[in-house]
Amino acid sequence: MLYEYPIIGAATREPHYLQVPRAELPALPRNPIHVVLDNLRSAFNVGSIFRTADAGAVAHMHLCGMTSFPPNKKLEKTALGAHDYVPWTHHKTTREALESLNADGITCIAIEAMEGATPHVEFPWPRLVAIVFGNEVTGIAPETIALCDATVQIPMHGYKNTINVATAYGVIQYEILRQWNAMFVNSCGAAPSDLG
Repeated sequence: MLYEYPIIGAATREPHYLQVPRAELPALPRNPIHVVLDNLRSAFNVGSIFRTADAGAVAHMHLCGMTSFPPNKKLEKTALGAHDYVPWTHHKTTREALESLNADGITCIAIEAMEGATPHVEFPWPRLVAIVFGNEVTGIAPETIALCDATVQIPMHGYKNTINVATAYGVIQYEILRQWNAMFVNSCGAAPSDLG
């Protein structure tokens, strides 16, 4: 069953605001992107990433270690219901999540500002990928980077060498979708014919 949302304003026509039960929503084709959050300290950042992940129709979020997970009031404040739409799993450790993803044949890419990392617009993003984001202060632990297949960075041109993790997530997600030509999944869930 497809819902006809009233054209009042973007916020009022979303299923979250209409209180449409998740079980009644139409199936949504998902982009083969897995998101791994490695010990993020801010529930607000996690909620914001949920919201952007829903906008990109990602396959799954893997919330690791101390990363907040639903139910959590701070996370829910910035997710605005997206935590109900994006599939997610909480893992005790990031190693556990990455080993599971590797066993499933999913390429794992660390997003970290470090020497030798490939700029995000130059990296050829594989069609089945897990993108790993680290703690807002300490970044991704070296032992976690060692479990990844490559390291990618967003080039910085100012005095700071990083940007907010939720902002970085959005930059990476939309670069992946741009390269895949998958930016235009419509509101009814129709994906481009070449999506794998």
